[in-house]
Amino acid sequence: MAEMELAYRNPNYLVPPSPPVDPPQAVQPPVSSYNGPIFSFPKRPTFRVTTEFDSDSAIFFHKISCKLLDSLAKFKFSFHHNSKGDMSEPQLSFVSKHLCVHYDLEDHNALVKSSFDVGPRLHLTAAHDVKAQRGELSVVANVADPGYALELSTVVPSVGLPKSTFRFPSGEVSLEEKEEEEVKKTFSVSGILKGQVLNGVGTAQYMDEELKLRYCYKDEEMSFIPSLSLPSNALSCAFKRRLGPSNKLSYWYNFDSNYWSAVYKRTYGRDFKFKAGYDSEVRLGWASVWAGDEGGKAKTAPMKMKVQFMLQVPQDDIKSSVLMFRIKKRWDI
Repeated sequence: MAEMELAYRNPNYLVPPSPPVDPPQAVQPPVSSYNGPIFSFPKRPTFRVTTEFDSDSAIFFHKISCKLLDSLAKFKFSFHHNSKGDMSEPQLSFVSKHLCVHYDLEDHNALVKSSFDVGPRLHLTAAHDVKAQRGELSVVANVADPGYALELSTVVPSVGLPKSTFRFPSGEVSLEEKEEEEVKKTFSVSGILKGQVLNGVGTAQYMDEELKLRYCYKDEEMSFIPSLSLPSNALSCAFKRRLGPSNKLSYWYNFDSNYWSAVYKRTYGRDFKFKAGYDSEVRLGWASVWAGDEGGKAKTAPMKMKVQFMLQVPQDDIKSSVLMFRIKKRWDI
């Protein structure tokens, strides 16, 4: 009863006290962590200068290139010059994903190439020679997946029906109209077919009324590649044997001419290679040393430079042996 009387006299008696409220604090402005310049300028494109020299022709080849528009396109300028300093074959090129323009400064002629997709299954490629007023046009349609496509190609201006090529996973077949004796028009068929034969791959290629049959067997240590041409009955055979992880011997023999050739190759890592061989048709022995990947670019070679030295020794006249070299160097500026 005492508690009820107190509650009646003081209504807040049974209400728990509210927690204290912190006084409002001043809002601090956000602190910026950017310490860079107020104005930013585009980065200067990197220029690549490539120089090649072949002692056999004694001609230098130079190429200057740089990427533009954040690597969306590339600009190239190339030319040749000899030991006297005479420049020849200067050419300007603009290369992008869908458009390429090559301009010959000597002939004042341009070759324009374009390639782009028209929808998900249609690809269009066009080329035009400005000076000759001629070009080529091809359309590739992906009929079905995987590996089925139909291509139609023709010269512009057209002089006949377009060339038709049907591609499938194991090869392709082409049908083309040809004009004989400027009066009679005929159709020629060409194609190539590949497939598994025994433990290797067999290839049959037909073109210009000639059939070439080729078989290739290859494992980790050996390759055996016989080939036959019909109707000439030209038979040849290639044999390759790996002697070790870094040694390889290759041998070719033509049964119709009795000519043969052999090549021995030894590699030292990825960037050094030694090759020696003999060709009975020209009666010539040779040996070469590569510094830098033979099939790669100068960019991946040590110091971005590739060098080859080759010694050629004719069998009939050893005194006329020739030492040649080729060098390719790239600078990034």
